[in-house]
Amino acid sequence: MKRWIWPVVIGLAAAALGSGSPAGADADRSGLPEAIDTILGDSRMEGGAASVVVADATSGDVLYQHRPTERLMPASNTKLPTSAAAMEILGPDHRFTTDVLTNGRRQGSVLRGDLYLRGSGDPTALAKDYDKLAADLATSGVTRVDGRLLADDTRFDSARLGRSWAADDESAYYSAQISALSVAPDTDYDTGTVIVEVAPGAEAGDEPTVTVTPKTDYVDLDVRATTVAAGGSNDLTVEREHGTNTIVVGGTTPVGGSGATEWVSVWEPTGYAVAVFRDALAAHGVKVTGPTRLGRATPAGARQLASHASMPLKDLLIPFMKLSNNMHAEILTKAMGLKVSGEGSWSAGLAAVSGYAKGVGVETGKLRQVDGSGLSRMNNFTAGQFAKLLLAVRAEPWYADWYKSLPVACGPDRFVGGTLRTRMCGTPAALNARAKTGSLTGASGLSGYVTDAGGRELVYSIVLNNYLASSVKPLEDAIVVTLARSTADAAALVKPGSARAAERNGDLECSWRKPVKC
Repeated sequence: MKRWIWPVVIGLAAAALGSGSPAGADADRSGLPEAIDTILGDSRMEGGAASVVVADATSGDVLYQHRPTERLMPASNTKLPTSAAAMEILGPDHRFTTDVLTNGRRQGSVLRGDLYLRGSGDPTALAKDYDKLAADLATSGVTRVDGRLLADDTRFDSARLGRSWAADDESAYYSAQISALSVAPDTDYDTGTVIVEVAPGAEAGDEPTVTVTPKTDYVDLDVRATTVAAGGSNDLTVEREHGTNTIVVGGTTPVGGSGATEWVSVWEPTGYAVAVFRDALAAHGVKVTGPTRLGRATPAGARQLASHASMPLKDLLIPFMKLSNNMHAEILTKAMGLKVSGEGSWSAGLAAVSGYAKGVGVETGKLRQVDGSGLSRMNNFTAGQFAKLLLAVRAEPWYADWYKSLPVACGPDRFVGGTLRTRMCGTPAALNARAKTGSLTGASGLSGYVTDAGGRELVYSIVLNNYLASSVKPLEDAIVVTLARSTADAAALVKPGSARAAERNGDLECSWRKPVKC
């Protein structure tokens, strides 16, 4: 069998990696460890930690391992066990419903009694869906509700933010509050957020024009920004004040400039959902005479007046996994808790995830998971346990739908390539490797599947921590390209610079830096 001429190979790989372009090498079983070790020896990982495992997907044989039991922050690789458990526990055809109910009675066009808006956690509910619920009520002949409008979000507990989520992310759309009732502003389905668009005024000194999608009075705008002369600075800031729904727009934007578009989380998403619904009722000629109240359970025996069902879970996985949507992960976690133990909480949901993972051979006692998304820096996983999960799920009846949800290297469409859309282009890994990405400051992960040059499917998990470089994505890509070029019994050098990473900043998932999207 052929072997590497290691001084030459290491020199070429080191030269390529040192220049900022990733390089990799593939090899037979005797050469693969040295090739990956060379990549991990790059200066960008100096002082850092790595846990890496590569296995044959069919046999489960481990082809490479580097500190496979070292617990590290997995970032959004945490979504792998969460999504797999959701497919098993909730089922591929699970749908979230949002219902309009009453315990009152009809007298002609008047409904005498309270109107309930009850949610079960739909992370894809749009303003138009609430509008359709209102339209259905109006079509039934109701023009007035003599009672209150009550928001029932009691399927989930009242804990809105995950354990140890960063306080300075409070207004960030990727750290929105979790509720059984919420609204997403567009079909990326970032539930619990609004889109704020800022356009410059016609002349210097004018106040910029600010619009909110969906149109709602639930948030207040405090516009402190100023339009400056053409060619001036565009340094707008858009941020919600702590504990309020006041969104402050500051900075400057030049005449004729691009302005800014920001996705901003709301404070208390239940109130947001019911406010959007109340506006929709009014637009369809249905007047509610009483006040709005939150967190009120629908009484037993209430009759349903209208209902909306989400897409099935197998389809919801696409925006969830492709765009690494944190809120979807947390909603699914609480939904699993509700299904398994009757408690829509993080603790119950995480116990359900752990139960599933343990059942397929993951050693859950050797890891820690405190949320569903990986946004918490308290999560600790090993590449070895991720690899066990990736091997085990291949036998599940829902595997094809789950596998389809993983981002595809260099897949040009956002809902195909997702967070890997601009990575590994022009290499054998392009349109071949599928994986869940993960990024937090000082933490990066890439775990999934790739087919090698001989047609062999491989499983890999790469978790990198404690580095100071702006991004280590090129190193992850180099490893996966190495695997894509490898064969079981021959070796061929990956050309230096043949893999690249288009991450502008390694601190966050690329899908979390809107409006620049993957």
